[in-house]
Amino acid sequence: MNATQWILFILIVQVIHFLGTWKLYVKAGRKAWEAAIPVYNAIILMQIINRPKWWVILLFIPIINLLMFPVIWVETIRSFGRHSLVDTWLVILTLGFYIYYVNYSLDVTYVEERSLNPRSVAGEWVSSIVFAIVAATLVHTYFIQPYVIPTGSLERTLRIGDLLFVSKFHYGARTPMTAVAAPMVHDTLPVVGLPSYLRKPQIPYFRLPGFKEIKRKEIVVFSWPADTVRQFHKREAGVKKPIDKKSNYVKRCVGIPGDSLQIIDGFVYANGKQLELPDRARPMYNHIVTVDKDIASYMKILGRENLRATVMKVPASVYEKNNATEIIRAAALNEIKRDSSFTYYVGNISDQRIANFLEVTPAANMAVFNLVADEAPEMEGKNGIVSVERFNEKSAHTRVFPHDRAHAGTVDNFGPFYVPKRGGTIPLTVNSLPWYKKIIKDYEHNTLGVKGNQILINGEVADSYTFQQDYYWMMGDNRHSSEDSRMWGYVPENHIVGTPIFIWMSFDNFVNEKGAMNKPWQWKPRWDRIFTTVNGTGQPVSYFKYFLVALAAWIGFDYFRKRKKSKS
Repeated sequence: MNATQWILFILIVQVIHFLGTWKLYVKAGRKAWEAAIPVYNAIILMQIINRPKWWVILLFIPIINLLMFPVIWVETIRSFGRHSLVDTWLVILTLGFYIYYVNYSLDVTYVEERSLNPRSVAGEWVSSIVFAIVAATLVHTYFIQPYVIPTGSLERTLRIGDLLFVSKFHYGARTPMTAVAAPMVHDTLPVVGLPSYLRKPQIPYFRLPGFKEIKRKEIVVFSWPADTVRQFHKREAGVKKPIDKKSNYVKRCVGIPGDSLQIIDGFVYANGKQLELPDRARPMYNHIVTVDKDIASYMKILGRENLRATVMKVPASVYEKNNATEIIRAAALNEIKRDSSFTYYVGNISDQRIANFLEVTPAANMAVFNLVADEAPEMEGKNGIVSVERFNEKSAHTRVFPHDRAHAGTVDNFGPFYVPKRGGTIPLTVNSLPWYKKIIKDYEHNTLGVKGNQILINGEVADSYTFQQDYYWMMGDNRHSSEDSRMWGYVPENHIVGTPIFIWMSFDNFVNEKGAMNKPWQWKPRWDRIFTTVNGTGQPVSYFKYFLVALAAWIGFDYFRKRKKSKS
């Protein structure tokens, strides 16, 4: 819905409200016209139902208002003596239209000094739960959202099983775009597995003021632009979702609006200078490790979890097509056992095609390991490890963005390219168009066509383009195990969610080898990561023990305070 449609929608709502309540306003001692003035009518209604005027603000906050409307409907009929359970359910199930019946068909009397206290224990519980849900939804939507790291794209900076608090107010909270959605759940309702939202109506994009802008090297949570899945970890083809209901991703921002970026031998260069990551960053790369004996005897030293897929299934069709990139991602790589559908790879590098891809001679004493960049060189020459060489993919292909032969690259050698900035204008040619066509069509909603060497935008010939919003380039620290901007391109500003600030809990063994979540009793706490900050310099320090001391002190204080109060 555009601005004009929303104005019309709000006016229709005001007409519906006026027609359904004007007689009740009069019975409460007000004027009929007061039910027709937007905002003012809500203030007067709060006076009629004897509720604070600041409740009006909640009626205009997306998602929060969905919770408040039923409360207001119930409070309205109770202010005119309709307290029964039947009345309550009727006004909720009819989406407030039961008030029309009360307004026109019943001879009700306004209860001016109505008691606001619940009439039963059940009523008190319902009141408390509603208040808790409203408060939690407000915090969750506009301030702090809990988030769990489900994949290893930021290993070992942020680890699988880290439970984070993500700040939405640092960059300014993005107000919900999906007008009708269940509170405090993302795209799917628990248990039933149904969508948690209605696709329409959509609210125009708006962001509250923040106190900082996104900077290079910051870790950012955003809505995954390429999301076409119904539910995270459940891939489906062609599922179209509203922006704020797309799956949340967390990556490091390596390019901000206006930057010229290039990736050379796995290193990011911004505006001609190599990007130096913060000291807390622990980037990982694939390394070709050569040992003096069989590679299996070095699993304890190198870490079996670092071996590129100890046992994985690779479709035979992939293997036969010599798609080396997909194979190296899937497994590392020995004993080939074949059936009609799968080829199995386990262990070391002995297959000629994989060796060609890695530009090495096939050998049983070599394997690919995913190692922390600054730790890998220290292993060389120790405990029988002959060499540790960082893998560098050089053979260009079109599986990386922008998926165009003229701009083929690899995850390690990519670009150069420009990160668009709001208001920035670029010359547009058939050759440069692949970098920006998704922005022009999908993110900024123009029609786009090409006739010969001419580019048509909204039916008119164009040789330049001016961007309507900022864009960012996001990458994982786990450089060879991260699906990021190198695969699907830019992250629009309206997809930004926030930044992680605090790890409040962390579990090892959170997922199994297949990427599925283990049972909670299989999780193992990482005590050194609990209650640590995400940002900052130096080694992260756990504040968990200080939290326990503060909690014990508060419990003791509260106990003696209540004891003293009971005596008095």
